[in-house]
Amino acid sequence: MKIMLGIESSCDETACALVNDKKEILSSLVWSQYDEHRAFGGVVPEIAARAHLDKCDVLIKEALKRTNKTFSDLSAVAVAAGPGLIGGVLVGVMTAKAIALAHHLPFIAVNHLEGHALTVRLFQSVTFPYLLLLTSGGHCQILVVKGVGNYERLGGTVDDSAGEAFDKVAKMLNIGYPGGPNLEKRANSGNGRNIHFPVPMKGKAGCDFSFSGLKTAVRVCIDKQENLSEEMKNNICAAFQNAVVDEMKDRLTHAVDIFCTRYPAGKYLVVAGGVAANKAVRAMIEQTAEKNGLIFAAPPVQYCTDNGVMIAWAGMERHLLNISDSLDFKARPRWGLDELKGA
Repeated sequence: MKIMLGIESSCDETACALVNDKKEILSSLVWSQYDEHRAFGGVVPEIAARAHLDKCDVLIKEALKRTNKTFSDLSAVAVAAGPGLIGGVLVGVMTAKAIALAHHLPFIAVNHLEGHALTVRLFQSVTFPYLLLLTSGGHCQILVVKGVGNYERLGGTVDDSAGEAFDKVAKMLNIGYPGGPNLEKRANSGNGRNIHFPVPMKGKAGCDFSFSGLKTAVRVCIDKQENLSEEMKNNICAAFQNAVVDEMKDRLTHAVDIFCTRYPAGKYLVVAGGVAANKAVRAMIEQTAEKNGLIFAAPPVQYCTDNGVMIAWAGMERHLLNISDSLDFKARPRWGLDELKGA
């Protein structure tokens, strides 16, 4: 049996996990930095990097202890080597390299986005190729996943990501950190029918996204309010979320047409990334899949946000294909999926 240690430190969660080749999660630990960043209303890179440095070794030790495993039981060590906040990424990469060197283990540099992209295959028998909407705080793109390390990008955001827009609107409304989950809760209690925000890119050709104009429209709406009541905040959240879902539906519909034409053997429509935890987004994607004869698939909600399991599993997929990296691999703040290489 092969066992993979996965380490994630690319943003504001320090995480590690042990996963085996039988698709069993042996342990999974996530330490979120909400308290460290709450006062600033967003992630402060320097604070994040120091927090990763404090917690990374502790979590790895605990993950091994909980499973009665030692480093000698591992088959390889995988780490999120980018893209992300470079200070945090460096903490994880140097930790993984030290473990690999000291215990003579293969070192696997995982693209953080590929971690999100492949996680669904740990939980469901999703076959290649599949259509993927990858949407998170830093990324929003639609890809065809042809195989491990083999991606075709159909579209992406030309400005903000969906998750970034959620967080920035939450900050405008002063509804607390983390912004995205708080905004979703508010939207569920609001009525957005009487607030009309633009749906950027709707009706345009292609599969690209844009959320900057929508964010500006929210700012204008807020500034017009003489008294921004809690009820009005909820209504703005609902209207904003509706506009995001509408844009995603329009862009995804174009992508499904392209995917089904180019890859008639493809069966699955997958959503991954932190925004995939949003129930309204998931419901829309599930409906889009059903309407177009595709099978909807997504990781469980708790594995949509950053975690060590996704890195461990992506590392396992690569390890099973005999893909590894040298110890001189450089951490990367920017690293597109279409730059990857497979077996």
